Amino acid sequence: MSDKNNKIPFNEDNYTHNINRNNERKLDRRGFMKTLVGAAGVFAISSLPWGAIAAKELTGLSDKKYPKHKITDVNSIGIGEAVDFAFPSEHDSAILIRLSENKYVAYQNACTHLRCPVFWEKASGEMLCPCHHGKFDVKTGEPIAGPPRRPLPEIHVKVENGAVYAVGVKRYEA
Repeated sequence: MSDKNNKIPFNEDNYTHNINRNNERKLDRRGFMKTLVGAAGVFAISSLPWGAIAAKELTGLSDKKYPKHKITDVNSIGIGEAVDFAFPSEHDSAILIRLSENKYVAYQNACTHLRCPVFWEKASGEMLCPCHHGKFDVKTGEPIAGPPRRPLPEIHVKVENGAVYAVGVKRYEA
């Protein structure tokens, strides 16, 4: 064997032989932080258009117009009975309850705790969420028992020409 192949290519006493090589990429703490802040800035700026769209949508909720939607005929629902329907879209489940001859209430029937369905129990006169034993006041939609803390979103109803119509949704402030 020759000495040429067994020789170490750098001085053995020099432990910093690879620190300042040419074309080596350097990234110290300051450079890393600059890169991190730059990436965060790019992310923040790129999310601004979505934030503007969301803000515009949220500020217009109270003024939003809904198409009038027929729920049922007055003759089809007795006092103390309920009818399930979809409003404002076909994916939003709701419930209409006839409290008296001329009094109707309607709510979106997804529990405000974990979105479980809320049911009308005629015998007890209560709106119940079976998932966690939540109860809501039928006249106001306010929670009266269980974990829900927010009221059910109320749906505005109107009786016209012998039919009950959904005409809007009351939004609650968080």
